[in-house]
Amino acid sequence: MPQIRPITDLRNTNEISDLCHAKNEPIFITKNGYGDLVVMSIETYEAMLDENELDKEIAQAEAEYRLDGKLHEARNALSSLRRKHFV
Repeated sequence: MPQIRPITDLRNTNEISDLCHAKNEPIFITKNGYGDLVVMSIETYEAMLDENELDKEIAQAEAEYRLDGKLHEARNALSSLRRKHFV
């Protein structure tokens, strides 16, 4: 369940920091009853970036498949990558 806190809770920075690290998820900050900020630990942020990068890579591969309709044998593709990058 997402954590939603009023902006006044940011006065206690240690509590917010501890909560961010304990929950490993964003904390939503409201101002006058409306969403205003999102606060999270660096680890959570980096994990989200990594996940988004993977999603982009998958979307790009799917788009390429839609364009040419070609699939590559996994063993051949990996072998080609090994020759290209590790020789």
